[in-house]
Amino acid sequence: METNRLSDALAKVLNDQMTVEAHNAQIYLAYAAWASDKGYDGISNFLFRHSAEERNHMMKILEYILKRGAKVVVTAIPDPGPEPASVNECFEKIFNSEVENTKSIYNIVNMSMAEKDWATWNFMQWFVKEQTEEETMALDLLSKIKIAGGASADTDALYALNNDLAKTPDDATLAQDTSVTNP
Repeated sequence: METNRLSDALAKVLNDQMTVEAHNAQIYLAYAAWASDKGYDGISNFLFRHSAEERNHMMKILEYILKRGAKVVVTAIPDPGPEPASVNECFEKIFNSEVENTKSIYNIVNMSMAEKDWATWNFMQWFVKEQTEEETMALDLLSKIKIAGGASADTDALYALNNDLAKTPDDATLAQDTSVTNP
């Protein structure tokens, strides 16, 4: 008896997305290690936490594929690429990575809608909201480094930024959650 509830095309893109999430976890992990090596323990801690979050996203997709009766295909994770040259470049790379991830999520949403696979479409809405949070978080990081001086940030500004990120929560405030009385 056939129990698979995913089309071959959706199963493939979900498996691919699982690898994208694992790759993003590796990027955050590599950048966290880089930041720690540079003495930025606050930035490092923030990035280590986000690495774990990305891994949780991977596991969420893996579990969904299994529960829909499809086959999980674990593939090699791409190399995270070269270390950033600066905190500014680190945050720029994080932003670009999150934007690419959003595009991939939107592709799955579009495919599930085209196939009228409403279970997958509904499942992916969590990721749509999550990517809004991830992009907002990345934009917040870019704003912080810009205020600190961008690529020219001096030691004092980076020290303050490092301390600030040590206390920064993992969740970003989304535009849809703000109001005139709660900007």
